[in-house]
Amino acid sequence: MMEKFLSEAKSASRILNTLSGREKNRILKEMADALRDSTKSLITENAKDMADGEKNSLSSALMDRLFLDEGRIDAMAVAIEEIAALKEPVGRVLDGWVTEDDLKIEKVSIPIGVIGIIYESRPNVTSDTAALCFKSSNVCVLKGGKEAENSNKAIAEVLKDVLIKNDLPSSLISLIPDSSREGVAKLIKMDKYVDLIIPRGGAGLIKYVSENATVSVVKHDKGQCHTYIDKDAKLDDAISIAINAKVQRPGVCNSMETLLVDSAIAEKALPLLKEEFDKAHTVLKGCANTQHFIQIPHASDEDYDTEYLANILNIKVVNGVDGAIEHIVKFGSGHSEAIITENITAAEEFLNAIDAAAVYVNASTRFTDGGAFGFGAEVGISTNKLHARGPMGIEGLTTYKFKIYGNGQVR
Repeated sequence: MMEKFLSEAKSASRILNTLSGREKNRILKEMADALRDSTKSLITENAKDMADGEKNSLSSALMDRLFLDEGRIDAMAVAIEEIAALKEPVGRVLDGWVTEDDLKIEKVSIPIGVIGIIYESRPNVTSDTAALCFKSSNVCVLKGGKEAENSNKAIAEVLKDVLIKNDLPSSLISLIPDSSREGVAKLIKMDKYVDLIIPRGGAGLIKYVSENATVSVVKHDKGQCHTYIDKDAKLDDAISIAINAKVQRPGVCNSMETLLVDSAIAEKALPLLKEEFDKAHTVLKGCANTQHFIQIPHASDEDYDTEYLANILNIKVVNGVDGAIEHIVKFGSGHSEAIITENITAAEEFLNAIDAAAVYVNASTRFTDGGAFGFGAEVGISTNKLHARGPMGIEGLTTYKFKIYGNGQVR
């Protein structure tokens, strides 16, 4: 069943390549309208998942990711409209030159082909990734989490209905027929049909896919994000940014998990920070130096290595920007890191030394997001260095080929 399903997806990719950018954009706008028109039925299906989540004692973070209401469904539709408005990613001449042999060479963007996306909890990922893949002329094969099964099926059916109304194969956007662990094991080894796998989820999922796939993998790994408050920071701004980075939405991968504070300002900054985090009911843990200034439980190395995805925060006092860099090198996951400072030298040292997909000066790590970056949406936030890194929008879903024009040359 899996091989037949993927064979159909591969065949459909050739049809998708015949569509013009204008045609794709028109269909994407129809998908956005269809989602809005289906708001009531989508909420009904999502309510089934929410009820199951309550029965299965899902964490508050997972329940927040899972939840759909009219506002979130409209946001899904807006994301598709924003994707439609992006410039056409396929067929662009990226570079061109003429060789000594008078061959004219063009480097041209093309779709990757069939992309398998494995994700958990968030139903909006179904519409976001489907739209991004369609815009970039890729077929998407989706495997959502069991906890969002009803929501994902309903969203996929809405999008597939639009394809059918436009005389296009519904297999351009599909949920895999076998969503079990065995089904995933088959999917990630189907390199005859699938060109790329993008796993989004917990460390166990990422590890399993990375170790077992024969298809190329771009990882959406854990977000072990840090914010460092430097001695030359504006303290009011630093507190505001730190609160946003942790509290605004704790259950997402770009939320801060550890706050680093320069020892030179710890005595002044830490009580003020604790006061604001207490208002947000954030559970704080700290190193011994932190505990000297505020009364909170101890944070261990295991805590510093934990992606909580909850309103829990580690705090560590460090010796300046070098101490912050040393800690992030040890515990960071290459996702998003931030420094709060008015010192240009410290900022540049941090920007240049930190090896992460997104490195900020005086801004919250919560901005690491395809929509916030102007990509419309994202299929994930890649912690790879190849082939894509950071929020992975439509450009990350293309590769390239060389077109060579000759006039009889031989070698």
